[in-house]
Amino acid sequence: MNISARIKALREAMKSRGLDAYILPSTDPHQGEYIPEHWQSRQWLSGFTGSAGTLVVTGFFAGVWTDSRYFIQAEEELKETGIDLVKLVVPHTPEFIDWILMNLPKGSKVGVDSRVISASLYDMLQKTFQSKDIKLDGKFDLLEEIWEGRPPLPKDPVFEHDTKYTGKSRAQKLEQIRSVMSQKQVQYHLICSLDDIAWTLNLRGSDVVYNPLFVSYLLLGETEGFLFIMKEKVGESLRMKLEQCGIKTISYFEIEKSLPGIISGKKVMLQSAKSNEWISQLIRKHAIPVESHNVPVLLKALKNEVEIQHTRKVMEKDGVALLRFFMWLEKEISAGNDVNEYDCGEKIAEFRKGMKDYIGESFSPIVGYAGHGAIVHYSASPEKAYKLKPEGILLVDSGGQYLDGTTDITRTICLGNPTEEQKKHFTLVLKGHIAVDTAVFPYGTKGFHLDVLARKYLWQNQLNYGHGTGHGVGFFLNVHEGPQGISPNPAVNQVFEPGMITSNEPGLYIEDQYGIRIENLILSVELPDQGTGRFLGFETLSLFPIDLNLVDVDLLDKKEIDWLNQYHTMVYNRLSEYLDEIEKTWLKSKTRKI
Repeated sequence: MNISARIKALREAMKSRGLDAYILPSTDPHQGEYIPEHWQSRQWLSGFTGSAGTLVVTGFFAGVWTDSRYFIQAEEELKETGIDLVKLVVPHTPEFIDWILMNLPKGSKVGVDSRVISASLYDMLQKTFQSKDIKLDGKFDLLEEIWEGRPPLPKDPVFEHDTKYTGKSRAQKLEQIRSVMSQKQVQYHLICSLDDIAWTLNLRGSDVVYNPLFVSYLLLGETEGFLFIMKEKVGESLRMKLEQCGIKTISYFEIEKSLPGIISGKKVMLQSAKSNEWISQLIRKHAIPVESHNVPVLLKALKNEVEIQHTRKVMEKDGVALLRFFMWLEKEISAGNDVNEYDCGEKIAEFRKGMKDYIGESFSPIVGYAGHGAIVHYSASPEKAYKLKPEGILLVDSGGQYLDGTTDITRTICLGNPTEEQKKHFTLVLKGHIAVDTAVFPYGTKGFHLDVLARKYLWQNQLNYGHGTGHGVGFFLNVHEGPQGISPNPAVNQVFEPGMITSNEPGLYIEDQYGIRIENLILSVELPDQGTGRFLGFETLSLFPIDLNLVDVDLLDKKEIDWLNQYHTMVYNRLSEYLDEIEKTWLKSKTRKI
């Protein structure tokens, strides 16, 4: 079926159930950022492939709500489908609710699949709709009957993430979680988010693109635990190891039948924002729900010394792979060979594959040349990728998943001679990047306190960027990991703790001309006690040169120049031991003192 036929089939299914509207979020039962194909319903129905967006279909309207990262992409993909693009004013907000309230009469009925919507959002919808006598019904997975050839759930086996990488055993992590459960006086903790489950059990999988996760639920009790997972994904040897830790494996499809008998009358802790409404209803029906953040969220954000040492080494491997990519790119362009944005993304992955313990990309590479660089989450396709020329600005944001860490780095380079304005813009971004990197702050500081450091110099020139400055990063887990971040949004309110790895990525985007972003990963570290209370700072982890051809030295003060020179000295010293003489010469030029 084409898009219009799919929407027609959905409307017929809605009509048979008396639904006036149907909501399709971009989520799955585990509320992840990336989801298995089986649950990519919004994408299948609309043709819009962006990772964030909500589709609402009525008898007279169909529209996708998404944020500014995807406006250009959505306009292109929704063209001639009969589906409207509705531009979010505020990113990550459910503005479609207001549209439903304004456009549906009292007494209407709205459907949604309660298995793929968070319990917190479902509760908000229900309360808001009640004000206009609109009923919300979560019983319907209408895609199940209209999606011909719907992809099955993945059955690839899970594998152990060795303690030599994780630094903590499965038993140690279970003990940590149960300690918190005891403090909160609950008998069970239900964990639905896949990265929290993978971290807790020191297991990884391949069910989700870019993230080494596996589809499952985990119920932890005071002494035992239950992993609900497709049984063919767990081999006999691993099953026995899990049982030695008190973890019993039960079929993913038997959770509705098995859960009530385990939790009946007990206190069960869960996080409504990370649990779907269907399973939350199951808990409410048979047990006493206790709202709380998933315990592993903060535990996994605090990297232990083993993880930190591995991360430092993985940055060296990743830096070498990037060096070989950029050397290749310079050679291709100077030779006049045809190279486009898509080719670059493929080539970066190829160089990373040559590194030990590489598993795959940590996200789809963002390679934006000229005007495409101004599209924050641009994804090049072979058909529409820009050809690179020996002029203009190229933005490259990419990352890798390795057994010994996760990387995410952005570099912006000039392929010819930059203009004075380009150098000014780049240097203002660099100044903000340095300000964050060199920040010294008292314990208790949160991400929204630090964000202004990255924007200060841009603001002084009446410039800004529309995304956050930084996100937490996992250890061979999700490249976007909470709870900390750096953002102007006061909701990003996690206190920075030693051991957290966060991105530092201010930017600037000139529509239809170019984009600039400089991103390194930084580690929160405790500073020596001066008798004035606890203070923290950052250690720079990422290792790759910043393009000196784009730097206007006159806009930097002495401390900023010293930072850049010291950073480049570190990059050369750490990477050169892996390089041949030609590569060393190239790196020496790129890390020259200014």
